[in-house]
Amino acid sequence: MKIAYIGTYPPRECGIGTFTWDLVDAMSSSPDSASFVDEAFLVALNDHDLLYAYPKEVKLTIRQEQQADYIEAANFINLSGADLCVLQHEFGIFGGQSGVYILPLLHRLKMPVIVTLHTILKAPSYNEKAILKEICNMASRVVVMSHKAIEFLTSIYNVSKEKIVFIEHGVPDIHFDHALAKKEFKLESKKVLLTFGFLGRNKGIETVIKALPSVIKEHPEVLYIVLGKTHPNILRHSGEEYRNSLHLLVKSLKLSDHVFFLNEFMDPDQLFKYLAACDIYITPYLNETQITSGTLSFAMGVGCSVVSTPYWYASELLADGRGRLFDFNDSDQLSSILNELLGQPDVLKELQQKAYEYGKNISWPKTAEKYIALAESILGEPCQSIDKKETIIDLMLLPPFSLAHIKRLTDDTGIIQHAKFGIPNLKEGYCLDDNARALLMALMAYKQKKDVAALEFMPIYLSYIHYLQNEDGTFKNFLSFNRNFMDEVGSEDSFGRTIWALGYLLGNAPNDAYYQTGRLVFFEAAPNFENLKSIRSIANTMIGICYYLKSNPSDDDMTERLRNLAYVLVAHYEGNCTADWHWFEALLAYDNGILPLSLLHSAEILNDEKIKKVALDSMAFLTSHTMKDGYLSIIGNSEWYQKDGPRSVYGQQPIDALAMVLMFHQAFHLTRDKKYLNELYTAFMWFLGENDLRMSLYDFETKGCCDGFENYGVNRNQGAESSLAYLISHLTVLQAHEEFYKSDG
Repeated sequence: MKIAYIGTYPPRECGIGTFTWDLVDAMSSSPDSASFVDEAFLVALNDHDLLYAYPKEVKLTIRQEQQADYIEAANFINLSGADLCVLQHEFGIFGGQSGVYILPLLHRLKMPVIVTLHTILKAPSYNEKAILKEICNMASRVVVMSHKAIEFLTSIYNVSKEKIVFIEHGVPDIHFDHALAKKEFKLESKKVLLTFGFLGRNKGIETVIKALPSVIKEHPEVLYIVLGKTHPNILRHSGEEYRNSLHLLVKSLKLSDHVFFLNEFMDPDQLFKYLAACDIYITPYLNETQITSGTLSFAMGVGCSVVSTPYWYASELLADGRGRLFDFNDSDQLSSILNELLGQPDVLKELQQKAYEYGKNISWPKTAEKYIALAESILGEPCQSIDKKETIIDLMLLPPFSLAHIKRLTDDTGIIQHAKFGIPNLKEGYCLDDNARALLMALMAYKQKKDVAALEFMPIYLSYIHYLQNEDGTFKNFLSFNRNFMDEVGSEDSFGRTIWALGYLLGNAPNDAYYQTGRLVFFEAAPNFENLKSIRSIANTMIGICYYLKSNPSDDDMTERLRNLAYVLVAHYEGNCTADWHWFEALLAYDNGILPLSLLHSAEILNDEKIKKVALDSMAFLTSHTMKDGYLSIIGNSEWYQKDGPRSVYGQQPIDALAMVLMFHQAFHLTRDKKYLNELYTAFMWFLGENDLRMSLYDFETKGCCDGFENYGVNRNQGAESSLAYLISHLTVLQAHEEFYKSDG
């Protein structure tokens, strides 16, 4: 038997990593594991772009937010000869919204999978529920560590009870003498209270600190040790704000001699020595929503007397007199329990004995035996065919996502609009269109990939947009490199593209400062919406309004503005539509896909069947003229495509490919018809050589995109418009791939 394990893994400091380490070690060293002791290997999850010096059993790593890494991992495991895969699942360690990137990996595996669930939510979001259900569907067995978890899986997630296996959280078989451990830490004269684990606001450490004054009055020898680092995700976003607040609380209550913070992530031996030295172990979590806890299991395994709030796992583990419970946030009740236990050594001893007896049954060797038996049972069953989703989107063909060329084009004013080959052409300065597109791309990149560089670009592009806005809400467009205005009022197209980017910002702002700035500019511009004449500027504006309304659905005034603009496009369609020409004007020109795209967005918001029909009919018409040969052939801009006239093939530009990619993506989002995903991918591959010239527009050296091609070949200049069109399309493919695995389609 050869087993592949997927999860976080030391030296990454993570509770799931510790679990994976212990599980692999216990299964490999079990007397029952002789047949596969040397066969186990790990696929480890890295958080963001951090790298670790993993031990030799880690054969491959997955970068959390890189979708292609998950596909590569599936291929690697399939070719490894593994008979079985064991996956550790926890929300937060896998990439994509709610960890959706793990689904394409599971769908590609060609062997049975055991999934161990470390979190099961009682009130999941739509995405969380859909993803966990799909994970359970793909699994041969689902392992849980509490009976409450079984209840949730069957009643909330509709998982068959026969598929669920209860196996207790293992505990390392490490024991130290209480008196010797106290002596080593020079704590012989202290009554030691201990909490360990990653720090975060949900841990409720302040509840214990507030309880201490009443305890110290009766037991002045009490010392409370808080052992553990701040959780890496919290540290990344909020720094040591919580830990500092605890220090201030200790100082204000004059408890500096009674509270000790040990900011370390300890190896098991040292951790268990601290557990052996403590008199009472406390888990003061603030709410019930914890279905398992490695820290509590460890404390029970050592034989600690435990006092805890009644979160789900604690209520189950401490039943039958194995520990004591106190109410959430109730420092007074905690004080009473601590005084009672510290004042009655016999009662404390009884709790420790019950915990110790229970702990003997949850050692890692015993847990490993159950996992091995489960693995052998699964491999002895007839192979079951599981319906696995698949799409033609092949992420392995996508170049690695890179903002290198965008960084090259961007200075502290904005993004330079043109380039000579891969070098910024400063003579041409900046334009509003491209800074709006750049803001949209940066927002998408940060949302999709948590790209820190994208976050740093956002204020540059947003401040450019703000600077170019006139007092009446319109915008200038062009700014020279020496920061002179080149026009008074920009084109309607640049206005519409800016509203699109601002609307997207209002639904996806990474912080309040950007949201408030975007909102100010958006609503300064809003009085001009009804004055637009160009149907493409109307379409771009509609898309921006739709993104705004997704997060502000009760804005009835903006909803009516959207409806009015949508029916302007419908009127154009009806005025030009004939039996063989289903379009908004008498020619197919530039950025064509934007017109159906805007109506597809509007149909979603307005739930209007007429708008939806026009959107789908016009999309089908455009598709029939641009994708009839199995690849995207964009309408050329030399003569366009006049009704009843010849169709221009050259020159073709990336913004048209972008419009097609976005159009098919929204069509899939609206209809859940998988054929639109296939067409989306076909349209995207125009950038990578699936086009009339069979030449790639993407430059693998500069990481930019060429400006299109003429009949003589590729225009090698790599301006902002083209490169942003490629990057937005790339991000849309990633998003569509993610949505497919979350969908029911």
